[in-house]
Amino acid sequence: MSANINLFSPVVLGPLTLQNRIAMAPLTRSRAQTGDIPSELAPQYYAQRASAGLIIAEATQISAQGKGYAFTPGIYNDAQVNGWKKITEAVHAKGGHIFLQLWHVGRISHSSLQTGGVLPVAPSAIRPEGQAFTETGFAPFETPRALQLAELPGIVEQYRNAARNALAAGFDGVEIHAANGYLLDQFLRDKTNTRSDAYGGSIENRARLLLEVVQAVTEIIPGERVGIRLSPVSPANDIADSNPEALFSYVVEQLNRFNLVYLHLVEGATGGPREVADGFDLQILRKLFKGMYIANNGYDRPMAEQALSSGAADLIAFGRPFISNPDLVERLQRNAALTPVDASTLYGGGAAGYIDYPTLAA
Repeated sequence: MSANINLFSPVVLGPLTLQNRIAMAPLTRSRAQTGDIPSELAPQYYAQRASAGLIIAEATQISAQGKGYAFTPGIYNDAQVNGWKKITEAVHAKGGHIFLQLWHVGRISHSSLQTGGVLPVAPSAIRPEGQAFTETGFAPFETPRALQLAELPGIVEQYRNAARNALAAGFDGVEIHAANGYLLDQFLRDKTNTRSDAYGGSIENRARLLLEVVQAVTEIIPGERVGIRLSPVSPANDIADSNPEALFSYVVEQLNRFNLVYLHLVEGATGGPREVADGFDLQILRKLFKGMYIANNGYDRPMAEQALSSGAADLIAFGRPFISNPDLVERLQRNAALTPVDASTLYGGGAAGYIDYPTLAA
């Protein structure tokens, strides 16, 4: 990697040529309409941010069962696909590129968010610490129901179907969400997976569902249009593993079979410190992976430029700064001040704090 590479250098990502190396990280905003259809304001929200080299759209449930937060969008029926179509068209009209993040939350849900009021599902019946965001406010997490062996092919099919729907909605690709303590991450980790069948125990067994999901998705969408997100040392959503370095080294080596276009890594604790006690050097994974590497977590411009020029990353994902700075790319380019996020309008609501943040030009 050369010192000439910077945030504003174009980059080839699979079949796409991105105008810069800035990715918009997936950001849950909880503004979906009834039926988990994306908000009518979402096309404008995403189009405002289309100067990013790549937009990774907000986490989107692959099935009604995969839902874990109030007012989040889905990608499992025609009405949702049509809602997303308006968004991809708006982004493409501005010259942008957009992937969809495929999401099943597993145990990070609540019976009030599940069809028929049933318990959320998980690898094992272990209740997470914390609270669920429901339509009536926060409620303590419940003890989930352990998935039966016979149900796992159905979970894989949910991902396959979601990949098919993402193509129908006009996305340039998809990102498989296997980070932050959601279902695929729950299967990977020994804190949340105490199964004694072919999907529990050894690292190979715990990685099995994830690799079956990647296989299914890449049968619908070629690997050159599929990325994956991992968070090897993040404690998000009460997740942990006794040997994350061995686990994620194995996972990343196995992922190379599918020729995925990128590995999107949360470096450190999700939305928190980059340094984690007993954490390992995540560059091990960057070196093991054969595709592009997107670094994420607390980057500013100097950190991002250092990571790119040293070869530690190929793209940098920015999250919260994109919420309050629709023109983040221009602001970074001009070293302009960033508008701070209004925390009170992050989740739920309408246009306020969603599509009304000012640009430099304004």
